[in-house]
Amino acid sequence: MERLEPLLFSAFLSSNFLVSSVVFSAISRVQRAPYMDEIFHVPQAQRYCDGRFSEWDPMITTLPGLYLVSTGIIKPVSWLMGWTGSVVCSTGMLRFVNLLFNTGNLYLLYLLLCKIHQKDKATCTFRRIMSALTLASFPLLYFFSFLYYTDAGSTFFILFTYLMCLYGNHSIAACLGFCAFMFRQTNIVWIIFCAGSVVAQKLTEAWKIDSLKKRDEKTVILNSTVEIKKIVRFLLEYVLSFNNLKALIFLTWPYIILVVGFLLFVSLNGGIVIGDRTNHEISLNFPQLFYFFSFTLVFSVPHLLSPHKIITFLSSVKKQPLFYLFFVVVSLLLIWKFTYVHKFLLADNRHYTFYVWKNIFQRHELIKYMLVPGYIFAVWTFIETLKSKSIFWNLVFFICLAAATVPQKLLEFRYFIVPYLIFRLNIPMPLGFKILVELAMYSVLNVLTVYMFLYKTFQWPGSEEVHRFMW
Repeated sequence: MERLEPLLFSAFLSSNFLVSSVVFSAISRVQRAPYMDEIFHVPQAQRYCDGRFSEWDPMITTLPGLYLVSTGIIKPVSWLMGWTGSVVCSTGMLRFVNLLFNTGNLYLLYLLLCKIHQKDKATCTFRRIMSALTLASFPLLYFFSFLYYTDAGSTFFILFTYLMCLYGNHSIAACLGFCAFMFRQTNIVWIIFCAGSVVAQKLTEAWKIDSLKKRDEKTVILNSTVEIKKIVRFLLEYVLSFNNLKALIFLTWPYIILVVGFLLFVSLNGGIVIGDRTNHEISLNFPQLFYFFSFTLVFSVPHLLSPHKIITFLSSVKKQPLFYLFFVVVSLLLIWKFTYVHKFLLADNRHYTFYVWKNIFQRHELIKYMLVPGYIFAVWTFIETLKSKSIFWNLVFFICLAAATVPQKLLEFRYFIVPYLIFRLNIPMPLGFKILVELAMYSVLNVLTVYMFLYKTFQWPGSEEVHRFMW
């Protein structure tokens, strides 16, 4: 079976591209004109295709990575194929670039799963391939592979950066990280995560060498103040050592250059966002973390929810009532003082988040507080599932997760794609039947999402423009 793995994966990769091409064709036939954010992205890419690199739409808030890559792919192919006129850099052609990224994402996810779980002898060919196919079918990522958005390409370069980081090719990883940054400025957080994971690995090695007994990370965090003090003392001693610090800088210097470049960009630009900043204000929206954990619980329900986990969680609450009471109080306080609602969330009924907010959070003022027990369970099962990773890796991941989500005022599920995939890649390899359940769930959601987009159109009062439902 192991010998046939490359052939089997190639067959699945080809099948995925074929099915995706059929979906792409259906969407492009029905929605030929640019839709939603495409009305900004498509014309800008077409300017680049025409060689007008000095022209820029001030409404665009991301750097031109998507347009540069699209032009770099389409122009040579058009020249080789002899294409001229409107077909070159048409809306359909530009969207097709994201379909290529979709295929690339499947390949990268497979390689990442092989690398991350290479020491797990129980992981078989079937589970690796099906897990990769499942993650490539993740509804948020899959849907935006058919439109000219930055998500597919941004995710591709972040996954590629992470893969090179895991293989120790940090200079290449930093170059790919720069590409990811050119797609979306907030990707700097996940570039820092890659550097942080390298540091976490060194810390873990030093922790073991320091003859500290291995303990369950969850138990360390929740139960033992003494252990927390030991970890803090260890971190301070390690970081304050000149030799250790020099070794870490020498190891992560390519990422440090990127971070310095990012800080210079922010300083010169006057902020992270370029162009129109009115709808992209930074806020301390701490409930975004609760939304992300809930989102993860829903999309990873085969792995995060089971009768055993519920019983274990209730047992944990019973053993440590004061801790969970404190957790509840802090959560209520964060929701009370730091909940922000973007005007788009209340006004744009083309997005599913509009209906989530309207039908759940807006039903009653107290609903957002009543959801706290569910949030706490989602956080607990999230941490529980990642307990196989070192405490230092978890620390880096949670810091980057907070940095990527909390400043966002708008509840936008697309912002959860990268942290979700990193989480899902790093949990212990699930059993085969759970992967199949997950794949079936994603497939049903993808079919329903595409069906709603294609056939359940609507119009706003006083307007003849056709609108469609989307993530």
